[in-house]
Amino acid sequence: MSRRRRGVMSEELKTELAKELGFYDTVQREGWGGIRAADAGNMVKRAIELAEQAARRS
Repeated sequence: MSRRRRGVMSEELKTELAKELGFYDTVQREGWGGIRAADAGNMVKRAIELAEQAARRS
């Protein structure tokens, strides 16, 4: 039985991170499935950094 996981990051955040990390052009051409695993990992790492920064400010 296959279940599709719901994304944790909003499309807006993913787009912002892809632009910041320099692979948004790939997303535009090929969709999210076209990015490299390393890019996806860097995106998650950056999202965690941003969440930690926001938590420290609270």
